[in-house]
Amino acid sequence: MMTAPTFDPAGSDGTVHDAPLALITGASRGFGRELARSLAADGWRLLLDARGADALAETATELGPAVWAAIAGDVADPRHRRDLAEAVDAAGHLDLLVHNASSLGASPMRRLADLDLGAFVAAHATNTVAPLAITQMLLPQLRSAGGTVVSLSSDAAVEAYETWGAYGSSKAALDHLTRTLGVEEPLLRAYAFDPGDMRTQLHQEAFPGEDISDRPLPEAVVPALLRLLSERPGSGRYHAADLLAEVPR
Repeated sequence: MMTAPTFDPAGSDGTVHDAPLALITGASRGFGRELARSLAADGWRLLLDARGADALAETATELGPAVWAAIAGDVADPRHRRDLAEAVDAAGHLDLLVHNASSLGASPMRRLADLDLGAFVAAHATNTVAPLAITQMLLPQLRSAGGTVVSLSSDAAVEAYETWGAYGSSKAALDHLTRTLGVEEPLLRAYAFDPGDMRTQLHQEAFPGEDISDRPLPEAVVPALLRLLSERPGSGRYHAADLLAEVPR
């Protein structure tokens, strides 16, 4: 379902835009939205995805002609994933794929002893299965462009926190898949990117009723990923705090 203005890849003179194209999932809020804003400012074209149609349309309208297409849907839905793949086919190439859409599985979060298996499956469907499925579908375009795949990770992927079992295990699996992709696809860059704690709706849902105003806003973290995209080091797992600490002042 197209929920926002879509734009012909050819300009008024009939020539095809040569701007790089990024597909960002979960782009209607938080880190995904701030990344889309920064890439648009740098001249990228954008294919945006999110579950919330209204919020996605608002983001696409704000970013204007930088948006190639905005498609509302759930990345856990195979039909929606096909819609995204068809949009990439129509654009003709893909330079960057950002797996940002995430699910806690349940809020409030539960200890493993009390965890509903449906919530566990839901977390993995969004955080692990969907990124793999989308990557598989878009590998031909990514290979052709020598592109980059970014998977949003979490410290819960490498540390054990009470009640974070569903989310943490899904992100640990995504980390492993991303790093394996980097080994199997040497022409690409594949990054598991850990942004650290951020002041986002997802983080608030993980801590219902708590004050999270001490966490950094997503726009403070985006420069770390932009640096990764610019410098293109070897595939692997990277932490935003390390990248930001090394930025020359």
